[in-house]
Amino acid sequence: MNTYDFDKTIFYPDSSTCFYKYCMKNHTAAVLKTLPKTAVKALKYAAGKIKTKELKEQLFSFLSDIDDIDQVVESFWQENYERIGKWYLERKKEDDIIISASPYFLLEPVCKKLGVRLIATPMDKKTGAIIGENCHDSEKVRRFYEEYPGAHTENFYSDSLTDSPMAEIADNAY
Repeated sequence: MNTYDFDKTIFYPDSSTCFYKYCMKNHTAAVLKTLPKTAVKALKYAAGKIKTKELKEQLFSFLSDIDDIDQVVESFWQENYERIGKWYLERKKEDDIIISASPYFLLEPVCKKLGVRLIATPMDKKTGAIIGENCHDSEKVRRFYEEYPGAHTENFYSDSLTDSPMAEIADNAY
């Protein structure tokens, strides 16, 4: 089986950033309501005072003011599906696994459309709270083996050195 990072690997640039911008444009009031706290958390994050998980939860806290998040996500993918790399679409296989730090609720519809499996950050789509840990770095490996005990990945594709733990368990890493 092959495993792929999602953002900046098969989707460009970053799905969470694109989704945030999409919501800023289409659900402006919800995002603006959380912007002051988000700015404070961003500064704390830049200063190394909070972890990625806390910043990410704040960024997605606007979700509590969205009535039908599933519809918003569906509309987002209608507008952004073409950002999936053609190179990936030409080589994808049914047993591919996408493993991402992006929220599960955000990537689930596109992975269903692609016909591939997904491991991603579990997030409450009504509050933005991360359930457990952000699926990043060595957490990706832990989650991979938790979901697929004894599984073996032949090829792993990523854009980032932070995915080195996944690259180390693959026969080949790109």
